[in-house]
Amino acid sequence: MKTFAIAAALTVLAAPAFAQSEATAFQGDAASGEEQFNRQCVACHVVQDPETDEVLAGRNAQVGPNLYGVAGRTMGTVEDFAYSDSLIEMGEAGRVWTEEAFVGYVQDPTGWLREELDNRRARGKMAYQVRQEEEAYDLYAFLATFGDQEAQAAALEAAAEDS
Repeated sequence: MKTFAIAAALTVLAAPAFAQSEATAFQGDAASGEEQFNRQCVACHVVQDPETDEVLAGRNAQVGPNLYGVAGRTMGTVEDFAYSDSLIEMGEAGRVWTEEAFVGYVQDPTGWLREELDNRRARGKMAYQVRQEEEAYDLYAFLATFGDQEAQAAALEAAAEDS
């Protein structure tokens, strides 16, 4: 009986920690996101480690920015990439690529920027739109596997505190 009481107490104490880790998990499926990336994104994007220059996903596409470390990265900040003024404005305001922001943007880049900036003239340069919301979540889960996980987590936590 004493063992049962201890086990029950430990279960109750562990529940908040489990709930917290579940709350920070991404909604998408990374394996499915890899398939989506290879089907929808490789024509324009690459995931390349900037320290080693190793291409981790995609091919050497340079139409869009390198998506290495995109999760938690400040918007519009990949060096030597010509972002739209609207995306640069988002970055200057301290906005980072959260799961919610990424999903909204890839489904309708210009529409999302117009809504977020409350500016009907805002524009994004990305013409492609991910049609299915689930696919957008999967893409984010996949891309979040690349980069400095601790830095990404810290940036996402800071963004959550600011909102």
